[in-house]
Amino acid sequence: MQKRILGSEAVIGTDDTSTWLDLESLARVELSSEDPDHPIEAAFRPGSGSGWRAASPGRQIIRLIFTVPQALRRIRLVIDEATHQRTQEFALTWAEAMGAPQREIVRQQFTFSPPNTTQQVEDYHVELAGVSIIELQIIPDISGSPLLASLATFQLA
Repeated sequence: MQKRILGSEAVIGTDDTSTWLDLESLARVELSSEDPDHPIEAAFRPGSGSGWRAASPGRQIIRLIFTVPQALRRIRLVIDEATHQRTQEFALTWAEAMGAPQREIVRQQFTFSPPNTTQQVEDYHVELAGVSIIELQIIPDISGSPLLASLATFQLA
C-alpha cells in the first residue's frame, strides 16, 4: 500500500496545474472559426483572458493534432454563458492517426439559464493511449438559434 500523510498546508481538491499539457507546443490546432479577439490559445491558458469564441454562429469544431501521440488521463472543459438561455451540446472524440476511426469519449447536453446557471465545468478522468487527434464539436444551441460557441478552458493531462 502506498500512503502519504497530508500536512496542514495541504488543500484537498485543488488542481495541480503542473500536470496540464502545453497544447501550444505539442499540437497543431484546426478550427472551424475563431474570433480574433478570443483566440483558442486563451482557452489553453486559463486566467489569461476570456477564452476562445467562434467568429460565426452554429456548430464549431476544435481539432488538436499532436506531433507525437499522447497518453491522456484527464480532460477539463469550462464553458461560460452569462447572457443567453440555451441548451448546448458537445462531443469529444479521439483517434490514433489521421484517417483512423474516431472514438467517442463523451457526448453531453446542458442548459444555461442566466443569471442562475452560467457555467458548466466538465472534468473527465480517462485512460487513452496513443492519441494523435482529439476533437471537440460544439453545438452552441440545439434549437438552432444563431449563437456563438465559446470555451473558457480546454486542458488535457
